[in-house]
Amino acid sequence: MRQIYLRSTIIAIVFFLSNQLHCAETEKSSKPNVILIYTDDQGAIDLNCFGATDLVTPNMDKLVKSGIKFTQFYGAPICSPSRAGLLTGKTPQRAGVPGNVSPRSLEAGMPGSQYTIAEMFKDAGYKTAHIGKWHLGHAKDKQPNAQGFDYSFGHFVGCIDNYSHFFYWNGPNRHDLYRNGEEVFYPGDYFPDLMVKEASEFLEENHGSPFFVYYAMNTPHYPYQGSPEWLNYYNEKGVKYPRNLYAAFISTMDEKVGALLQKLDELGLRENTIVVFQSDNGYSTEERAHYGGGDAGVLRGSKFSLFEGGIRVPAAISWPAKLKANEVRNQVAVNADWMPTLAELCGIDLDKSELDGKSLVPVLNDKNHKTLHNEFCWQNGKHWAARKGDWKLLGNPAISGVNFLPKDSLFLVNINSDPGEIKNVADQFPEKVKELKEQYKKWSVENNQ
Repeated sequence: MRQIYLRSTIIAIVFFLSNQLHCAETEKSSKPNVILIYTDDQGAIDLNCFGATDLVTPNMDKLVKSGIKFTQFYGAPICSPSRAGLLTGKTPQRAGVPGNVSPRSLEAGMPGSQYTIAEMFKDAGYKTAHIGKWHLGHAKDKQPNAQGFDYSFGHFVGCIDNYSHFFYWNGPNRHDLYRNGEEVFYPGDYFPDLMVKEASEFLEENHGSPFFVYYAMNTPHYPYQGSPEWLNYYNEKGVKYPRNLYAAFISTMDEKVGALLQKLDELGLRENTIVVFQSDNGYSTEERAHYGGGDAGVLRGSKFSLFEGGIRVPAAISWPAKLKANEVRNQVAVNADWMPTLAELCGIDLDKSELDGKSLVPVLNDKNHKTLHNEFCWQNGKHWAARKGDWKLLGNPAISGVNFLPKDSLFLVNINSDPGEIKNVADQFPEKVKELKEQYKKWSVENNQ
């Protein structure tokens, strides 16, 4: 009798442990994967689904239409601050990166004390990877592997030639391609193709575990190096310079996004993978960007500017298993929102008390939910902007090629009635100017202490 009882007890224990293991594996596999696609200097309407009429972007359009599109989504006016805000859930100022990180200084960059979205996912049991551009510091303690990424492949400074992988802006010439902090050489290989290859291999190796991939593209940032096939296509369509160069790069980028998503499909992962898509800032009008090429539609301004064309960007989130498809949200949202949003969607405990971003889950679930950011501020050097509701005040406004008069040093607009921010109505609404000026002063004290 004792043997029968003992055997029954052992069987019960084995069954219990087996069941617990099965539950743990089921819970582990049910966690959504996350890929965050961050494009570089992409204009506010430079996707068909955001308003472009002269571009071929089927893969990005399909991605956006598979989920929820934002029409008033904001990054920062330049690269490094935008990425710092994204990865920390804070304003760039509180993240320690108020301006672009210098390629010459080992001290410059995002402080290691910042808790990043990669560290959040890693602490939750995710495998984490950075693929592409970094631009948040190149000293060892500021590289991706020191900021929560298990795996990293890409370049540390602002932009590279896509074939030689040398830093593109100015001398001395500097090769800039690294895997997990070690310099690697692939002369002649097209960087967007290398990104797809590295990301695909990471997905293959880690598809049995939940993963987070920060896919930070170097496109369509200059140098404009789209494929010859796409350049020929746009030339034949009569697209004028420099739009033809930019458009060719956009369509080439679209193919690479399609290749990444195809890998998800091949691995059977698309249904339970959250894909976030966003540009960091507006399109560039810099000399090496041929003084333009991008398009912000009716929005005024471009990269570096705090007018809408510099900070309002295309953005969307897709999760076929849980989020509705082909939806639009008009509420104000910012890139710092992705960290708390993804934490909530993935069931990750996150202390939000120090964050400036807010979880967008209520907005994702209800198109009529109130805007979570009724007030927000931006700063780029001496230039600043404060928004409250539909009102926006720009301090020391700047746009490439435009000379503002001293009377326009405080430039008040109503985004709803004047989306192009053309007319300064500061003289007509002095109380609104005072209110927004005080809002910025308070924000500045809190963010630049």
